[in-house]
Amino acid sequence: MDRLLEGYRRFRRDRWPERRRLFETLADMGQAPRALVISCADSRVDPGMIFDAAPGELLVVRNVANLVPPYAPDGAYHGTSAALEFAVRVLKVPDILVMGHALCGGVRAMLEGAPEASDFIAPWIGLAARARDRALACADPSDRQLCCEQETIALSLDNLRSFPWIAESVAAGVLRVTGMHFDIRTGELSQFGPDGRFAPP
Repeated sequence: MDRLLEGYRRFRRDRWPERRRLFETLADMGQAPRALVISCADSRVDPGMIFDAAPGELLVVRNVANLVPPYAPDGAYHGTSAALEFAVRVLKVPDILVMGHALCGGVRAMLEGAPEASDFIAPWIGLAARARDRALACADPSDRQLCCEQETIALSLDNLRSFPWIAESVAAGVLRVTGMHFDIRTGELSQFGPDGRFAPP
């Protein structure tokens, strides 16, 4: 906690003065983010840093393995789905980006099994059983981690389209959904293309 507070003090001393006007504008005018980013909770992956975004530019939802669940309006708790609804139906974001990453621990748990003390992790990553099964079919075991990371992004894109108001917005041309993969070892980003492959954007 001491290091966090030291960071806050640096922020107030060094960054706040130069960004004060921006924050005042955001406070007065509200937010109008350019995109919703669904990213992994992994502490090594920071969408704001990766996209060099200023405060107010990105609405970020982070969860284990950057998963989007399928549309399921019921009485259960749906944090990611609620954020999707807020972004699309209230804020009217023009872009949704699902960003996975290399060396994802959630994906590794899909392939190798969730930790024993797992009240929530196992059911959550179970959403990506299809991605896991496709990855396990890879001939070379050394390719399975990357394959599963990419398949998880593709699965989340499919699940996004199961939300009727997302599908309608995409069909109307007012919303785009994109998948990307960030390699934390190299700093390189690749984008999911219409051919089902990942390539530099």
